[in-house]
Amino acid sequence: MRAEGQRPACRPGISSANRGRDTAAAIALGAAIVKSRDPGAAFCVLTADHIIGDLDVFQATLRESLTMALKQEVLITIGIQPADVSTGYGYIEAGPEVGKFSGIVFQRAARFVEKPDKTQAKQYLESGNYFWNSGMFVWSVASVEKALGKHRPVLADLLNRLATAFGTDRFDALVAGAYEKLEKISIDYALMEKADNIVMVKGAFRWDDVGSWPALEAHLHKDSNGNTVLGDCQALDSSDNIVISEDRLTALIGVKDLIVVHADGATLVCSRARAQEVKEMVHRLRATGRYGKVL
Repeated sequence: MRAEGQRPACRPGISSANRGRDTAAAIALGAAIVKSRDPGAAFCVLTADHIIGDLDVFQATLRESLTMALKQEVLITIGIQPADVSTGYGYIEAGPEVGKFSGIVFQRAARFVEKPDKTQAKQYLESGNYFWNSGMFVWSVASVEKALGKHRPVLADLLNRLATAFGTDRFDALVAGAYEKLEKISIDYALMEKADNIVMVKGAFRWDDVGSWPALEAHLHKDSNGNTVLGDCQALDSSDNIVISEDRLTALIGVKDLIVVHADGATLVCSRARAQEVKEMVHRLRATGRYGKVL
């Protein structure tokens, strides 16, 4: 049976907390495990912090993408039609249509674009030809292995060695030995911005990336003043705030458009307008080496 979207189980002894190597290395590992089971398989790369609706459409999108991936040497990325002017996502410029199967539309991916400023994002939305980069992919083992061999040969070599060792006593030691030397790079930079055989499938299902606090707001209750609260909060003359308060009371007085999060021994306070900079703060704290318990 071909492996479709299977996620490898976590194995003891191969994790390395707070020293992530980003998505290119993770995908190479996943591809190696799938290859060890079936070198002729296709598989999906899906993201944990997305909310997806219209599951029948989503499943049909994956099915048709897997079918194409098994028949053609392509790297398939799922693009989402923008719903608003967002500067929080990378974008994909769509090229000519290459097929439509069961109502699912496939187009050439002309290029990947970094997160734009507000003016550019407005232009992208109005053009109708730019899609949010969902970070979800579908491809065959053979296609992604060949692409890595061309653009990231170190990862392609590791993929082959891991596939051979998977299921043996050598696997954990091989991963542990390679991990520290791996380049920290995303699959977008490593592969998708360089390959010339990328196809974008239109994701015509409801989708939201809740990897940021403002995105989470859409799925939680708001009070009469527009405050989104999870936990214990008392607000006086305060509006349009997002408050996550675990195991304690958070009190707001006369504030607006803030994000206040207390969890896991740390407190975050920031302007909603600068929510995208939370990642920068995490990188800065991590660099100090003092905050391992909260990162």
